Amino acid sequence: MDRPGPQRLTVPLNALRAFEAAARHLSIKEAALELGVTPSAVSHQLRGLEDALGLTLMRRVGPALELTEAGARLAPDLTDGFTRIIEAVGGLKQDRNTGPLRLSMLPTFAAHWFSPRLTRYPFERNGFDLLISTTQEAVDLAAGVADAAVRHGQGQWEGLRADLLFPETVGLFGAPSLGGGDPAAMRARISGMTLFLSVHRKENYARWNATLPGGPIRPQAVMMVDSAGLALRAAMDGAGVALAGAEIAAFDVGAGRLMPLFAHRVGTGGGYYLVYPEALARDRRVRNLSRWMVEASAAERNLAGQTTGGA
Repeated sequence: MDRPGPQRLTVPLNALRAFEAAARHLSIKEAALELGVTPSAVSHQLRGLEDALGLTLMRRVGPALELTEAGARLAPDLTDGFTRIIEAVGGLKQDRNTGPLRLSMLPTFAAHWFSPRLTRYPFERNGFDLLISTTQEAVDLAAGVADAAVRHGQGQWEGLRADLLFPETVGLFGAPSLGGGDPAAMRARISGMTLFLSVHRKENYARWNATLPGGPIRPQAVMMVDSAGLALRAAMDGAGVALAGAEIAAFDVGAGRLMPLFAHRVGTGGGYYLVYPEALARDRRVRNLSRWMVEASAAERNLAGQTTGGA
């Protein structure tokens, strides 16, 4: 059987909070200091509460305050209730501050960039614990669905701080079995193959193909898929070729599972970012993760530049 929901509160919560503090201190002034308001504001809340209940809760006897019978009955339950609320909220904040950092990211980024580099992630160090989830959707960080996320875009998300991990360029990739050769021979091979293209990459492909030296490629067919990760998987399996982010594909290229089919790349005007609420900007776990990801990306870009002679 479902538990009945709480009954609707018929008096202002702020007034109950003011009375609880005044009853505990037996002082309007001390209650005001605790709540960060003026004594007159506490007095106003108390009068409003008594009017709403039709009862007198506190009275002044000489210079002192004392609870009436009704006030003495109400105060302990309020203290217990507010204490439980404070403990519940404090427990959530403690879990958020000391538990694993809940990190959300795109499946393609997780599979092709993040996961292959986890062998170098310092899990053994304090403040580096992670709880990772993947989704194509932009999770609501403000609502606490996750603490941080990796997003693709231009670095501007309202209410969030964004640390650039790397800017993105795109290129065409295929299985190493396609071999090398001159660009004309590669175009001929591609003319009999399927291009696997993410639905999010149509504009990137149009720009890349229009600026390809020697003229555009003309694949036999174009298969639209929901992510660049699926396109790369199809290319690795030899089912066709894929347009994808060169930085995302870099690990699979280095491992011999993919090869760039042309040297041609174009920038997308965007990149990958670690994003998190401003409230977590000083969180040690966020700082640790951001520093590690930014440094890992920078080191790989520097190595790629040295390998290609800085071209």
